[in-house]
Amino acid sequence: MNGSKSLSGITVLDLTNVLAGPFCCHQLAHLGADVIKVEAPGRGDLARQLGADMALNEKLMGVSFMAQNAGKKSITLNLKDPRGKEILKKLVERADVLVENFRPGVMDRLGLGYDILSQVNPKLVYCAISGFGQTGPMKKLPAYDQIVQGLSGIMTITGEEGKGTYRVGYPVADTIGGMTAAFAISSALAGRALGNKDGKGCFIDISMLESVIATMGWVVSNYLVAGKEPTANGNDNFTSSPSGTFRTADGQINIAANKQEQFEALCGVLGLEELIGDDRFTSRKERLENRETLTGLLEDVLRTGVTDHWVERFNAVGVPAGAVLTVPQVLALPQIADRGMLASFENVPGAGRDIRILKTGIKMDGDAPSVDMPPPELGQDNTDILTGLGLSADEISTLANEGVL
Repeated sequence: MNGSKSLSGITVLDLTNVLAGPFCCHQLAHLGADVIKVEAPGRGDLARQLGADMALNEKLMGVSFMAQNAGKKSITLNLKDPRGKEILKKLVERADVLVENFRPGVMDRLGLGYDILSQVNPKLVYCAISGFGQTGPMKKLPAYDQIVQGLSGIMTITGEEGKGTYRVGYPVADTIGGMTAAFAISSALAGRALGNKDGKGCFIDISMLESVIATMGWVVSNYLVAGKEPTANGNDNFTSSPSGTFRTADGQINIAANKQEQFEALCGVLGLEELIGDDRFTSRKERLENRETLTGLLEDVLRTGVTDHWVERFNAVGVPAGAVLTVPQVLALPQIADRGMLASFENVPGAGRDIRILKTGIKMDGDAPSVDMPPPELGQDNTDILTGLGLSADEISTLANEGVL
């Protein structure tokens, strides 16, 4: 088996919409799983209508959809129709994983909850992703990324203190929720393969809110253990100084001189050796207490040179430093090309153009996991999948005409 296709032979039913669930299944598809996206007839995943290109949105191939649905098949099913339910159950019989991100209780009301589907297939790993989880007083509340960011505390520690709150610049709650789900599913599959629970599946309950909070260990623990309430620190590292963003002659530079030897090396490069013995900056504690003064002294020199000059000089002496790049700039880095982070698909059906999208950021045995198929058109695999379930061409045509597909 190809090391980057560790989930080869695993079938995943992706009943999810927009981002958290699709991003989860995006990871599984790249790791080799056969992912079948189950979508509502006529409209499909809402993300098909989202993104910066309105022409693609109108074609139901929105950029937001294509970003995390490459490598998947697409079938349309009306899950409110008894015939649609029966087809899903037939798919479940052959599946290893089902992922959904409906509001808690929706699948149960459809008669397709875990209690029912685990009887259809006892080995099924069923993953439900929601804003707040399947239990608790908030379980039925609607949730989008923006709502979860606000409730998680992230917005109050992003930006500068006293200047209002800021959301993180991409859907971090959806993304972390999806990544957490992919990790949990992979773990459940490994446990099942090892014979845990006699080889049976399990029910995975993913809360986007809890997933985000779980990644905030440092700031949360400062409050839980040390009693210090987290605050916004702008571009400064709250644990160390000089560590943050500084102005140069042509922009900004990130410097992380977190260790004493790094601070001393930084001062050497800048010709500010006198700061090493300055009582205001002799240790991490003093440098944090006098951060503003220290930043001003460093920037007086940093502004005499361009960012690239300082990045090269600092890194050469072991001081971590890097430019502050735009998205186009980072995508153009030779490092990104060398690592195979981007995937290209030519003349994508439904989109009518070439596209480039991201892979996963994983390397396994030297390979970057990839998928062979571009994002699917809505329902493009109806015939192949339903024929594989034993339905005839006439039966498939009837189901389509009657709104089941």
